Amino acid sequence: MSGATTVITGGASGLGLVMARHLVKAGRSVTLVGRDAARTRAAADSLRDLAPTDSGRDAARPRTYAADLEQWSRARALAAELAADGRPVDVLINNAGAAFPRYEQTPDGAERTYALNHHAPFLLTHALLAAGVLTPEARIINMSSFVEKRGKLDTTDPDVAGTSWGKRFYHQVNVYATSKLVSLLAARDLAQRLPAGMSLYNANPGMVRGTAMNSNAGGLMRLTAPLFRPFSITPDEGVRTPVGLADASPAPRPSGGFFTDSHPDTPSPTALNDALARTVYTRTATLLGVEPLTT
Repeated sequence: MSGATTVITGGASGLGLVMARHLVKAGRSVTLVGRDAARTRAAADSLRDLAPTDSGRDAARPRTYAADLEQWSRARALAAELAADGRPVDVLINNAGAAFPRYEQTPDGAERTYALNHHAPFLLTHALLAAGVLTPEARIINMSSFVEKRGKLDTTDPDVAGTSWGKRFYHQVNVYATSKLVSLLAARDLAQRLPAGMSLYNANPGMVRGTAMNSNAGGLMRLTAPLFRPFSITPDEGVRTPVGLADASPAPRPSGGFFTDSHPDTPSPTALNDALARTVYTRTATLLGVEPLTT
């Protein structure tokens, strides 16, 4: 897929920037999305000299967009900006994510962790699909996590907004885990609804140093980060799975699957519940005002 266009959210730093570095070196045209415009442009500038000499100007000069994806309106606006740019997207990597240390709501009335980890990828993906920006064989890669196994989801009445955490003990790791579980479930159902030819993957990078799963997250994760450092891997190791899913030929299978170390892996039993996945998908679509894709 040399020369293909890849959009990476959360691309100004961390795993997103490391992914971009690998993809630019491979000759891929990359678009970075970050919260801060100046920081995102600086990240793009750092990639300018990495592209192969025969890859063309698009690979050598990543485009940038600024968007705070905690806000639903900004996710929609980003999709509109990408559509207006007129450049088809071959790969969308929904990498932006966070683990917030305390309960807070966004202006949309959603819990912040859920807004960024679940709502943003769901909304951006659907908006790009509706705008016809994704190519017929596009790949959508959601950054997932093995921590989803710690998710505390009421399977009889799944909360897709995250607001139930305002009424119970807010445990940072459990909130993060549950947001990733909800996203994984929605992606499982979405994969069955995508147009033929498109693929969706959930990439588990593992325990990576310098990400939201350690000191950068603050709160409990910051305190416990030293305990996990001996078991963590480097960012370059952590991006192997999403980069591999973006570049592999032919497209990996299964679509909708959970991948670790670039291979299909088995997530929690809850994440494999098709009926629950359908409920989470439809509830999320209703919450965000998105027209569900038909199966």
